[in-house]
Amino acid sequence: MSDVAKKQKKSHFSWGKFKNKSEWLIYLFPFAIGVIIFTLYPIVNVFMISFKEGFDYISKDFTAWGLGNYLYVLKDPYFIQALKNTFSYVFIVIPVSTCLAVVIATLLNQKIKFSGLFQTAYFLPMVTSTIAIGFAWRFMFNYKSGIINYLLSLIGVNAIDWLQNATYNFTALCVYGIWAILPFTIILLLSGLQNIDPMYYTAAKVDGAGPLRIFFRVTIPLLAPTIFLVIMVNTISCFKVFNELFPLFQGPGIANNLFTVVYYIYYQFRVLIPSRYGYASAAAVMLFLIIFVFTMFQRFVEKKLKN
Repeated sequence: MSDVAKKQKKSHFSWGKFKNKSEWLIYLFPFAIGVIIFTLYPIVNVFMISFKEGFDYISKDFTAWGLGNYLYVLKDPYFIQALKNTFSYVFIVIPVSTCLAVVIATLLNQKIKFSGLFQTAYFLPMVTSTIAIGFAWRFMFNYKSGIINYLLSLIGVNAIDWLQNATYNFTALCVYGIWAILPFTIILLLSGLQNIDPMYYTAAKVDGAGPLRIFFRVTIPLLAPTIFLVIMVNTISCFKVFNELFPLFQGPGIANNLFTVVYYIYYQFRVLIPSRYGYASAAAVMLFLIIFVFTMFQRFVEKKLKN
């Protein structure tokens, strides 16, 4: 074989080998471009802006680099209120919604009549407009004609002004938040229940275990990985509570008492004139750090319990 033929063969072989190794890059490239433009760049940009004091988004000018934005946000009473409300919301909504979802998913997993109808009823909110559902709940919370006050009147409780009385605003928000998060939670837990081998239940019944003992000694331990996943995902979602405020209160409560961290970011970015991009970015970075710490803590607890 001549030297020219050998070179051509070597060149052809090298190109084919390179093509096989880099083929996955070709398929990944469009997705990677989207991630870089719409995810990585905004994260880096927000992080950089958070350290630019006196930042003007139009001219891109700023007075100095430093921690001034963070110091202002940490001293702002609205941000302190936002932290308290957000943490309270998480610590109320997550446990209550998880417990309810476990019970409901267990019932839906049973072979009962009309189980398909009940599953559809519980999952329907996932395919319904969040704003439409919010306005429906606003009507349900109505002081004079709401169904919630009507049901409370049946047990002798006086009507409560859920939306116009600042004392009850947070309770109304939590009730709506628990209901809104249930469908997704039930779907994941139901999927986990259906993956449990029926052999465990059969063995427990043979040993004479009752329904409650089976639930706490068999179902809950085997469902624990899914429960941890649900708690982690829902915790991240609840820390970003924002959409729930608008259909119910058209803002942060009747007396500006329902500031959440995400609404505070929106408040600094869109409501105030001129917009305070530096303060909004600093609050966004702090929210990211809070969610990151909570996520890592949950993963640590999960690993410890598994061991």
